[in-house]
Formats: sequence, C-alpha cells, structure tokens
Amino acid sequence: MLTLIKNGYIIDPASDREGIYDLLIEDDRIKLVEEHIPDEMLIELHEAKAFSKESDQKVIIIDASGKYVMPGFIDLHVHLREPGYEYKETIKSGSMAAAAGGFTTICPMPNTNPPIDSPEGIKLILDKAKEDSLVNILPVGCITLGQEGKVLADIGAMAEAGAVAISEDGKSVMDTSIYEKAMKEAANAGILVFAHCEDKALVNKGVINAGQKADELNLPGISNAVEDVITARDIILAKETGAKLHLCHVSTSDSAAMIKLAKMEGLSVTGEVTPHHFTLSDEDIPRDDGNYKMNPPLRSLKDLEALKEAIKDNVIDAIATDHAPHSREEKFTSFTKASFGIVGLETAFALTMTELVKPGLISPRQMVEKLSANPARILNISKGCIAKGWIADLVIADPEAVYNIDPRQFHSKAKHSPLDGRKVTGRITHTFVSGKLKYHDER
Repeated sequence: MLTLIKNGYIIDPASDREGIYDLLIEDDRIKLVEEHIPDEMLIELHEAKAFSKESDQKVIIIDASGKYVMPGFIDLHVHLREPGYEYKETIKSGSMAAAAGGFTTICPMPNTNPPIDSPEGIKLILDKAKEDSLVNILPVGCITLGQEGKVLADIGAMAEAGAVAISEDGKSVMDTSIYEKAMKEAANAGILVFAHCEDKALVNKGVINAGQKADELNLPGISNAVEDVITARDIILAKETGAKLHLCHVSTSDSAAMIKLAKMEGLSVTGEVTPHHFTLSDEDIPRDDGNYKMNPPLRSLKDLEALKEAIKDNVIDAIATDHAPHSREEKFTSFTKASFGIVGLETAFALTMTELVKPGLISPRQMVEKLSANPARILNISKGCIAKGWIADLVIADPEAVYNIDPRQFHSKAKHSPLDGRKVTGRITHTFVSGKLKYHDER
C-alpha cells in the first residue's frame, strides 16, 4: 500500500525537521520525506507494485494543508483494566481511545485483576494486544507479587517476556528494602522503574488536595508531603542502585524541584505530568463531585503553575495521560465514595495545545518532544521519528480546530470527565500505526 501525505507541516524533533513537506509511506515504513514528491513518482511506484502482484495495491492521498504531521504519540502511563475490570475498559476499547487521541504506542499499568506480576501475565497482555489492539502495546509488570508489597516478582523473567518497566502503580512499595532490591533487579534487567509516589501512612483516608477547598467541602485532604516524601526516597534509591527511574504523574512543585536537582546531579531520573494536572487545580472543583477525584489529586494553583514552568524548562520530560477509566456509577457520586481516576487519551493533545502551546508557554516542537520523542527515548525504542526507513507511526492534527469536549463521543468505555463542555483548540484527524490508517475523524 502507498500513502502520500501532501503539504503537511511536519514537526519532528528527532530528525530536526520542521516545515511543510510531502511524506510517502510504503506498506509499514516511511519511504520518503521531501519538500515535494511528484505524482509521477507515485504512479511509478504503484505500477511497480501492481506488476509484482503484491496483494495490497491501494493508493491513498491525503492533503494535510494547514495541519500538523507528527510522529505518533507515546503514552507512558495508561490503565486498560483488562484482565479483571473489563466493564471499565478493555485493551480493544482503550486502544481505540488511544488511536483517536493520536497515541500509537501505550504502556498499560499492571494493577489489573489478577495483577500482571509474572512473565505469563506479560505474555497474556501481548497476546491479547495482537488480537484486539489498534496500537502498539508495551506492558508494565508489577514490582511485587499481587502488588502486596511483600515478595518481589520475577523482574528478570518479565523483562525477557517483554515488559518495558516495573511499577506498583496505584500505590508505592512501602518496604524500602524490598524496593531497593527491585531497583537493582530492574537495573540488571535493563528496564525502567515507573514510580507512583505516595506515602500510604500519610494519606490518612484523604480524597482531595489538602487546602481551602477540602475545608470548604469538609473532606479529608491529601497533603503534598504524601507525594514529596516518596519522591525524595525514590530518587535517593535510584542514585544508590543505578536504576532508571521515571516518576509518574508528578503533581507538586517540590517533586518537580527534586527532579531538577536529580538531573543536575546527572542521575537517570525522568518525570511526567498529566494534562489534567496542568489544566485544573483544586480551585476548579465546584462541589462534592467524584468526577474530580483523582490520584494524585488536583493540586493548588501554585503547584499547577510550577508544573507548567517545569514543562517549559524541560525539567519534565513527558506528558502522559494516566488514563484511568471507571464506570459511571463509580464516578457520579461523592468524593468519599467515588473511585480515583480520570480518562485522558482523547483529550491530551487538545489540552496540551490549549493550555501550553496556544498561550506560548511551549513551542509545538516542545509539545512533540514531550508526547513522542522523549517517551521514545525514555523507553529506548525505535519510535518517535519521521525519517526514511522508520516505521510509519504518525499522527495528523488540525491545530486550529475549536470545539467543546464531549465525553459522550469518547471511544473509551468511560464517557465522562470533569472537562465535559470545556472549550479547546486542536483535533486529531488521522492516526497511522505501522502505515495503516487506524483512526480518521471525518469532521
């Protein structure tokens, strides 16, 4: 199959290319990137393929005038809920949401039922992905068996089976000695440690950021220290063990500051921020509404502004969604009863454009770095680049499309969000995975 994308504004930090180009895809790979690819070349290639009697002789031509053409986005942090919680999301529905959001590669967390804590579990996810997923799936394995924090999982075997990282996401391993051993094993296996930083003893049944809003709603608060204490611990352990540490869903100003210090010291420490944490603060919570309950919680406006600065200054490496779907019944209730989590795959690009790019806080190039090039670098995978010979994982987007977020249109099973009705700019129009068109917004 041949696909010609014409007149698109390519933004590709990995190849240091930015400008208006034509791009030719042949089967699953990028064949050519030029300022102009003549129709004659396309005809010749098509005739050659037809002559060789290849099975798929289709030719697709897309006029991308006025649109961004970018390497496919890579989400380091999603929850697909399968196995065990298929009523919330499945690999199939989650991958549909990913494709609709421009994500061509996603890393599902292991806090399923049962948890993904063995090489057999990793294989189960990969086999299911081959059957059902529209996008590339790179699974993450548990740190401890059953995520109980007591006995280490077989980290080396999971890495051999295809795990790209280990994580106890949804909680932290509170036994520091066990966690230190896990970091050493991850370093030996050559995989990452994805850290959910939360001191369980300090949470104290908290459901919302500690502060004025918690007081107004008479709800138990979650202090910044809950995150910051474990962030400090994990960075120190990474220094001692040589592990590659990635800090998930950073939400506080002090955690961002600690990442900056770790980078200055030359440690292999990276961090991500979610779109909801740079879009909403606890001041945006209108009432006791479980749709606003997430972990870490929506922090103060001061923290939000600090996170934006950390993104701008490249202290924060990646934008990840922490896509965490739940049923309607689990979210449309009070804070004390609702489940933690918010969906994010289908709104990440628009929120990044609206909150960071359009105000001039970051450039479109920085946006692509944090959604694609940097996550590829963190994972050490051959993705996140638009150049001849590379796998054609690509996304096309209209950077000027203005609309209101409508969760009822989500491809995710979770069709609700505290961002319902929010006016945003930027819409994904096409997503290609290995050269195949997996999503097309005909609007």
